[in-house]
This record gives sequence, C-alpha cells and structure tokens, in this order.
Amino acid sequence: MIQYILESIAFQLLFLIVYDLFLKKETFFQWNRVYLIGTYVLSLVLPWVKIEALKTKVSETTFSYPEFLWNRNDLEVTAAAGDNALVDGLSIVLITGMLVASLIFAFKLYQIHQLKNDGTVHYLNDFTQIIIKNSGIAFSFFKSVFLGDKVLEKDYESIVAHELVHIRQGHSYDLVFFELLRVINWFNPLVYVYQNRISELHEFIADAHVSKTHKKEQYQLLLSQVFQTENISFINPFFKSSLIKKRIVMLQKSKSKRVFQLKYFVLVPLVVGMLLYTSCESEPKTEEIEEQTSLKILSNGQFILEVSDLDNLSEEEEKERAEFLSKAENSKLVATFIVKDTKGKEITIKTNTEGIESVNVIKGDSAISKEEIDYDNATDVPFMVVNEAPVFPGCEDAENQRACFKEKIFQHINKNFKYPQEAQDKGIQGKVNILFTIDETGAIAGLKMRGPDKSLEAEAGRIISLLPKMTPGKQNGKVVRVPFSIPISFKLQ
Repeated sequence: MIQYILESIAFQLLFLIVYDLFLKKETFFQWNRVYLIGTYVLSLVLPWVKIEALKTKVSETTFSYPEFLWNRNDLEVTAAAGDNALVDGLSIVLITGMLVASLIFAFKLYQIHQLKNDGTVHYLNDFTQIIIKNSGIAFSFFKSVFLGDKVLEKDYESIVAHELVHIRQGHSYDLVFFELLRVINWFNPLVYVYQNRISELHEFIADAHVSKTHKKEQYQLLLSQVFQTENISFINPFFKSSLIKKRIVMLQKSKSKRVFQLKYFVLVPLVVGMLLYTSCESEPKTEEIEEQTSLKILSNGQFILEVSDLDNLSEEEEKERAEFLSKAENSKLVATFIVKDTKGKEITIKTNTEGIESVNVIKGDSAISKEEIDYDNATDVPFMVVNEAPVFPGCEDAENQRACFKEKIFQHINKNFKYPQEAQDKGIQGKVNILFTIDETGAIAGLKMRGPDKSLEAEAGRIISLLPKMTPGKQNGKVVRVPFSIPISFKLQ
C-alpha cells in the first residue's frame, strides 16, 4: 500500500509539472479542466495497471531440491520484529487523519447550512438566491448563489452572471470531488494543489464567459475591488483576493492559438513511460550469470560454482550458492549448471529453453538422479509440477489456484507471526528454511526446518502447524502428496 501511495503521488507531481510548465498560461480552460481531473484519476489507476506485453516473462518450471538444496523460493516471506506494531500504528494515524478531515468537511457544510438559514431565500428560475445581511460575500455552491446585501449595491448583474456559469457547468462537483479526496488522502499535499488549480481555473472559465456579454473594462474594474468571502475550499467565491490579479491578467490575455493544443500530446509519452514502469518494476528479472571468484564459465555451456563443503557452507558461500541456483532455475539457456565441493559432492542441473531439464546429485562415487531425490516415494509430486495443486481454503474459485495458494500462505504467516522474545533479546536473526508436505488427506505432514537458532525454527514450525486442512493435490487424476518449501527471513529493526 505504501508503494502504491508513493507511486500515485509521484505521478501526480509529474502531471502537475507538465500542467504548470506547458498548459497553465493557455486559454484552453475546458481542456485544462479535463486535464486536471483526468490526470488525478489516472494517477490513482496507473499503479494498478500491468500491461502483459511489457511484463518480464519467467518460466514457472521448477523442481524440488534435496535436503541441502532447500532454498527454492517458492515463496519468501520477510518478517521483522515490530512490523505488526508499525502497520497498526500507521493504520491508526491514517484513520485518525481521515476522521479529522471528515469533521472539517462536515463543519464546512454546516457553515453553508447556517448561512442559508440566516439569509433570505429567493427561488428563481435558474438558481436559488440567498441574501445575507450586513455582508459583502458572493459565492455559489451547486445551484445556490449566496450574496451579501452590500453586493446588491454593486454590479449585481455581472456577479450573478459569473456565478451562473459555475452553476451551469457544475463546478461545485469538481471541488467537492477534490474535497472528498482530501478526506481520504489528507496526508498528500498534492491533492490540495490540484484543488487550488481547479478552483483557479473555474474563475477563468466564468470570467471568460461573462466578459463576452458584459463590458470588459467595467468587469475588470469590478474585479479590482476586493470583497470579503467565506474561507471554504469547495465553494466558488466571486471575490478572492489571491486570485483577483491572476483573473485580470487572464482577461487581458489574447486567446491562445489552436496549434498550442498540441502541447497536450506531452501527456502521451508521459503516460506510456508510467505504464512501462508499473508493468515492469515488480516482475522477476532473469539476470546474466556474472563471473565471480568462485564461478567458472566454460565455453561448452557449463557454469561451475566451486565451494569448500556443500554440507557446511559459510555464509558467503551459501549466498553465492543460492544466487547461482536461482539463476539456473530462471535461466532459459541450453546449459549445465554445476555446484561442486572439494569432497566430491556435486549437483548438476541441466536447463533448456523450457526451464529445468534434469537434476543430478553425485556424492563420492554414487550418483542420484532427479527422480530419486525429488520424492520419498512415487506418490510425492512437487508443487510446481503436480497437475492439480493443493487448494487452500478460499481459493476454490480462483482463476490461478497456485498463485492464490501462495498468497494465502503469505497472509497466514504475516497474520500469525510473532518474533520470539528470546531471539530479540539475543539479537538473533536470519532465514529459516521450511519444508513440509500436504498429504493425501490435505493435512500438513513431514515438517522440517533449518535456521540459525532453535527459537526461530520453533516459531516457524508453530506458524506452519496452524495451517488449515486443504484439498489435496492430484497427479493424473490420483491423489498424491505435495512437498512445498518456504524460506522465512527474520529481521530485527
């Protein structure tokens, strides 16, 4: 959610920069009105848009590793101490801010209601006129025009004509739209800027219409007299001191040439760039194999990673091995990836354009094939290989049940996660690799864990033990056992 908010604000900032640099000074007022409302809506929608043609394609073909190759990354969950409290704290702040903004909005509506109750109401053909005693205000709100009795002594006809433009063009809907957005996005400074820009634009539109039917010089003189008005953000006030000078300048400005409408095409590459960003940013990327001190790249299509001892890897070797195997798993190369140590143990992974072709483990003089190491017996079929994956409760109607399964597992872990106090006190953190099986009945069985400390392993085991019973997987119509692995990273803040 935080990423979505930041992306939306970034898009709004870009749209506003384009508006202020290229469009703000032009007299295409209606076009600018559409631009401001349209780009704000776009900024809310674009972060969710993912164009399939722009996504990075990664093969889903995978395999189950033997015990010392658990790090498959079927799903990786990073859980940090204090995360739940942080999320709860942010939620409280956001909700509190929305409540305060809602109260302010309600108070503004109350102010308008009180003005109507205190004034003299006249129902006319096109609008409702409310006269306020001992006042110089002049503003409209939907189909009501509020006028101070002092304004009646001025150029009444021009002022009413101006407010009628606001009413006929529905300018109050624009302002209330942004006012509601201010309630929801109270923390976003750009929503206030958007509302200010649209309010300013409304005045330019109304002035342009009135100056066509009323004497321009007299209308400018009227604008130069600053009257009082209510400080309410979603009304259309006739007199607003901060806007008077801009309105006079815009009235004196010559009509923009039609060729300048081409400026709006700046929006096209901007939106395309945003779509490229939102479509590609979160997709997995297949990286090229980089040469490292322990990595050999042979001309015959072999990639060899040499380590000291596969059963007792150092932290750096474990990191290199995990990266190496991840690249092998995501590779679309016709190649052979080999991890071997000084004791004769060797893992050979052959890949093709479809993904993993075979896995071979050599321990001393003996070799074990992929088929032998993947399963305890013939009824075990890996999660990504099984014809019908196990179904997590709630995923029965999902279009992609595998993706739904992983998402539900992720939600389950985050919901039930508690960082062990003992581990926090000792500053223990790290990754716990978990391997379990969904058996023929849909229950969790064969739970195995490997982590930096027993307390973290115990917490990971507790979370997995709380998983609900599932619909078992099937291979060729037959119920089978399905192994699944989850690396959970425990991090202290």
